[in-house]
Amino acid sequence: MKIKVGDNVIVLTGDHKGSSGKILKVFRVKNTALVEGVNLVKKHNKPSANNPKGGIVEKESPINLSNLSLTTKDGNATKIGYRVEDGKKVRFSKKTNEII
Repeated sequence: MKIKVGDNVIVLTGDHKGSSGKILKVFRVKNTALVEGVNLVKKHNKPSANNPKGGIVEKESPINLSNLSLTTKDGNATKIGYRVEDGKKVRFSKKTNEII
């Protein structure tokens, strides 16, 4: 898995193309991720003990990992590679060749 929680990503394709955000959660089995502020959907909640009025809430919906790309410090999309440095496996940006 090349994208991890806390990474800044940009959406490459789909309705939200060009938007960027931070990874909140990654679902490995479904190969999707939640991105902060991207792919918002409206969820209708029934009244409950915690929320007596119920209502409509906007929340993030998962996006397929193939539609996301990690961003560099400049905000440009980059591919990710792996290499071993000092006996540890590290991720690096293929565009800028810097360690992530």
